[in-house]
Amino acid sequence: MQIASRKVWVINLQSKDPSLSFGMTTRGAFSLLHSIRHYRCRLQPLAYIYRCAQPARAVHFHLMHDLFAKSEAENLERVSAAAPLAARMRPSTLDEFVGQEHILAPGKLLRRAIEADRLPSLIISGPPGSGKTTLAYVIAEMTHSEFIRLSGVESNVAEMRKVVAAAANRLRTSGRKTIVFIDEIHHFNKAQQDILLPDVESGNLRLIGATTYNPYFYVNSALVSRSLVFRLEPLTVEQLEILVDRALADSERGLGKYNVKMEADARRHLAKLSDGDARKCLNALEVGVLTTPPTGGTTSVSFTSDGTIHFTLRVAEESIQTKAVVYDKKGDAHYDTISAFIKSMRASDAKSAIYWLAKMLHAGEDFRFIARRIVIFASEDVGLADPEALPLAIAAQQAVEFVGMPEARIPLAHATAYMCRAKKSREAYEALGAASEEIESEHTAKVPEHLKNKHFPVNPEG
Repeated sequence: MQIASRKVWVINLQSKDPSLSFGMTTRGAFSLLHSIRHYRCRLQPLAYIYRCAQPARAVHFHLMHDLFAKSEAENLERVSAAAPLAARMRPSTLDEFVGQEHILAPGKLLRRAIEADRLPSLIISGPPGSGKTTLAYVIAEMTHSEFIRLSGVESNVAEMRKVVAAAANRLRTSGRKTIVFIDEIHHFNKAQQDILLPDVESGNLRLIGATTYNPYFYVNSALVSRSLVFRLEPLTVEQLEILVDRALADSERGLGKYNVKMEADARRHLAKLSDGDARKCLNALEVGVLTTPPTGGTTSVSFTSDGTIHFTLRVAEESIQTKAVVYDKKGDAHYDTISAFIKSMRASDAKSAIYWLAKMLHAGEDFRFIARRIVIFASEDVGLADPEALPLAIAAQQAVEFVGMPEARIPLAHATAYMCRAKKSREAYEALGAASEEIESEHTAKVPEHLKNKHFPVNPEG
């Protein structure tokens, strides 16, 4: 007699030593053997039944090796090696994390909560490449919780219900907490976000939601009220340069196996044009290194290449697809360019003024600085000749604060073109200058009696 199950367990009952041909848990094997032995006992004489009552012989399991274990490990290694540089260089500890000192510096609330494994639910907002996903992975590495990642774009209600139920069961049976990281949580509708509410409030799971939008507008207010909200800032140029140097020095995860000689101007260009986005900066660095042939006559790059890869400013321009502009926010180029911008508006040369505006924006000049200069110009140079110029300049200044870059360049261009076309009058400005010179060069004149405030006498009686 042979019995076969779904996983093809085969037990030969004619043999004196029954054996299982494929893997089975010990409890399941003994349970099955016990049933079979009692089945045989009903068909045998009493003497054989006595033998059946004796302890069963050891069950021999023929262990089968997992033929796919090695290949899966190799596949994971290949996937990790094929991941973009920005993904491979993700930090695993807070000490490796670059930037965001306002919330992650030693002694700050969020850092203390992570290190003590007392993390509440979090909503993290910030621009792309500021470290939202990276921070979630660091938390996963440093806490002793089950870490589950969901996507606000791909996940559905059914999947979320399974995750929530599993988290509650895990906490009830093993006492282990669950962290659910939802990337782009703003894509979840209200119904999807409401599914998380009861378990977040009861503590069955801890939520980490990441979004590039204002969470107070795009995330359920009930979730926001049950979470700590943190804002990540774009990385500075200096911080991005640190990441570039780290990637070039890391031989395991980064580009340290390549012999790269990078010019300072090229590093600064990548950092400046990445606009605070670490992912964009590192991926541009990787493209530049992998596509630049080393010296020595070869046309390709390999890990075994002995030549030097010269990462020049030209390579940086090609890698990030933006030409470098000679412009220093604190140097002569800064003052020369803004001077050319103002004098072009004063000369009613709209084409030149727009050109200098575009150069400043392309070079990363602060758009607020440009807006301030336009407001000053509207009052100083246009003045009384066009009373509408100053309100329009103020409106442009408020607009750029509201919309931010890159759209802020549009109201800036609008205001610039208006100032160029407006009539000019420096009457008020020049009159103020003349009065200031008179005060500085002479004694301050007394207020005439007829101009004094008579309601409050200087020496009241009594």
